[in-house]
Amino acid sequence: MDRLEKQLAFLLEIDRQKEIIRQTYLADGSRRESDAEHAWHLAVMCMLLSEYANDAIDVARTMKMLLVHDLVEIDAGDTYAYDAKGNETKGAREQKAADRIFGMLPEDQGAELRGLWDEFEAMETPEAKFANALDKIQPVLLTDQAQGKSWREHGVRKSQIMGRNERTHEGSEILWERIRQIIEKNVEAGFIGGEDSGASDSSSV
Repeated sequence: MDRLEKQLAFLLEIDRQKEIIRQTYLADGSRRESDAEHAWHLAVMCMLLSEYANDAIDVARTMKMLLVHDLVEIDAGDTYAYDAKGNETKGAREQKAADRIFGMLPEDQGAELRGLWDEFEAMETPEAKFANALDKIQPVLLTDQAQGKSWREHGVRKSQIMGRNERTHEGSEILWERIRQIIEKNVEAGFIGGEDSGASDSSSV
């Protein structure tokens, strides 16, 4: 029963992920998505788009990785993609959060989920590279559909988006090429700033 109680306590704790709000708007631009919605969307993307991974991946393992990759934000909060100051402490905050949150589980399950989180962060395996690619691609897809809403709100520049996506191709060359086309389309539409336009440092793709 102690094992069950730990599992239930963890499940109730991660319900808080539904309260973590990201900068990315839903495709219809009506509101910002939550971390939980983001994780669900990525898992479905993995299920449908795994054929485009550069290397063969374990789809179920990658889906698990995506479902747990942002649980640390329950404690650490969502750090905006271009928040330079926030990103200075992001690593330490998230490591501390991982210790606590995954430590709530029975030892074997805690070690498994912590291992998946560490693997995602290291971005060395084919699964982690593809998972990270999807994590970068999904906000671009949504923001494009929302007429660049969050990009326009924060004056995001093309160079910022390209810098954030400098390794996306490692997960999928095919998906990255499609996303690159979408980025260029939004630059032409004026939703993404050129190199001479100003931008804040607190925005998320």
